[in-house]
Amino acid sequence: MKTIVLTGGGTAGHVTPNIALIPFLKKEGWSIQYIGSKTGIEKDLITKENIPYHGISSGKLRRYVSLENLKDPFKVVKGLFDAYSLLRKIKPNLVFSKGGYVTVPVVLAAKLLGIPVIIHESDITPGLANKIASKGAKEICVNFPETLQYVGSKGVLTGTPIREELFKGDANKGRSLCKFTNHKPVLLMMGGSLGSVKINTCLREGLDTLIEDFNIVHICGKGNVDETLRNKEGYCQFEYAGEELPHLFAMTDLMLSRAGANALAEITALKIPNLLIPLSQNASRGDQILNAKSMEKSGYSLVLIEEDLTKDTLIKKLYELRENSDVYKNAMRSAMDISGTEKVMTQIRKYK
Repeated sequence: MKTIVLTGGGTAGHVTPNIALIPFLKKEGWSIQYIGSKTGIEKDLITKENIPYHGISSGKLRRYVSLENLKDPFKVVKGLFDAYSLLRKIKPNLVFSKGGYVTVPVVLAAKLLGIPVIIHESDITPGLANKIASKGAKEICVNFPETLQYVGSKGVLTGTPIREELFKGDANKGRSLCKFTNHKPVLLMMGGSLGSVKINTCLREGLDTLIEDFNIVHICGKGNVDETLRNKEGYCQFEYAGEELPHLFAMTDLMLSRAGANALAEITALKIPNLLIPLSQNASRGDQILNAKSMEKSGYSLVLIEEDLTKDTLIKKLYELRENSDVYKNAMRSAMDISGTEKVMTQIRKYK
């Protein structure tokens, strides 16, 4: 039996594509193990999949000045030793890396041991972790055609693996979960696994207006539930949606979302008209802005820049989205099937 090590972490977006691959890998007879951080979100998500999980030391690769930058190189070196020891023991035929800072020591250790590595990059421009790790990769799978210019001859356009269960939701179960008793259009807000303070605030400020015309599902991020709104009719909050997500998607008419690449792949595959508010340049390296511009150019999304976000601009854009929802649906229906699961599996099979 061939063995594959999956790695990726830090945010759900660095884990869920790996989760999408797991049933296909099992079906084809791969033995699967996972290397992630000791305390990251990936540990909880992968443990639920009944996959052997190994936590290693990891240091965040920051682009800004912080005292933690003095400690993190030592954590990365410790992680390299951890990963090297694990990979020597596991002896995988392949490492598949989805990105995030925890993957850097894993990919570098694999290179030292002569183990083939495939990297997946979801954003238009590679993140710092993948830039470093790419030197140890045989192939780099990418989500956007624009990314090929940044990764050279190793690049392969595959799209992003999407979990099959997302297409199998039940709208009635979603309404039951949220206790929605009328048939107003459903607006789903999803701000990433860590949530977005500014979008959460503006949405809640505009809640009394929006709730007149929408049922609202608010995935607000860990620790961001507003207890004073818990029993508000037509409004349902989740810190994080796991098993519930397919049912929430099934009943959703419109989406409000950040512009993380994996969320965009899911939104487009599910053909949900959407308003994107990308993470600002001040708070990121600008990858979400590029992702959102690509979606807007393709006619898949309406975009509101975070610097222009207020309660009033949010309400205005959401009603604009509702009025033109068929335009966005039709654009996405005419698009290629962007689920990259089978295309990524084609690359993995080369090493079986």
